[in-house]
Amino acid sequence: MKESLVSIITPVYNAEEFISQTIESVQAQTYENWEMILIDDCSTDSSAELINKKVEEDSRVKYIKLDKNSGAAVTRNTGLSVANGRYIAFLDSDDIWKPDKLKLQLELLNDKKVGFCFTSYRYVLQNGEPMNKVARAPEKIDYNGLLKNTIIGCSTVLIDKKIIGDFRMTDVRRGQDTATWLQLLKRTKFAYGIYDDLVWYRVVSGSLSDNKWTAIKRTWNTYRNVEHLSLPKAMYVFVFYAYNALKKRIKKERD
Repeated sequence: MKESLVSIITPVYNAEEFISQTIESVQAQTYENWEMILIDDCSTDSSAELINKKVEEDSRVKYIKLDKNSGAAVTRNTGLSVANGRYIAFLDSDDIWKPDKLKLQLELLNDKKVGFCFTSYRYVLQNGEPMNKVARAPEKIDYNGLLKNTIIGCSTVLIDKKIIGDFRMTDVRRGQDTATWLQLLKRTKFAYGIYDDLVWYRVVSGSLSDNKWTAIKRTWNTYRNVEHLSLPKAMYVFVFYAYNALKKRIKKERD
């Protein structure tokens, strides 16, 4: 397992407040054979300077700057096109990994001989303070299960290209991560979850993912325009999606 390289894809846009901590959480991994590819989507802050300091210190950290602002799908696909690893992970520029994240996921993939896994993740405030709220990963989930419950966090995923094959993010402006997981679940029966919250997901005020109406529209667009579900099936799975989203919301408010 040790000789297998993990390529970590991180899109960056005006992430100066968090990007150093995000990179440092990768550098703290107990599994050390990785490359972190940071793709700058035309940031206007000091993100580039902060990243380049890390590049100078650690040859595993790599920096690419896009010519024009293109969105997360193009940014991640740029990273995928130059990735050298057998394994692919994604890490958003404001999220944090716990030190054993890669090690435990690689053990799961190798023990079960599967190609797709993800972990639970804990919500943290913008200042990094942990919240009493965890999105708990099920033991496994299939295509229909993911339609009903978009539980797979982008920063939690690890994929073995030797089993899954080469892939690219679905080219939509929003929701490309869930759309991509759905496509991959057409290649493999299950994605396998790890119960431990190995990722800290930062709730940033004003972010796209923090807008519930945006999430609803994004999910419906995925059903109808990406997966091309019939109207009855889209309505059917949307009821489950809304129920699961409401459960998470109520629990979050009570915690």
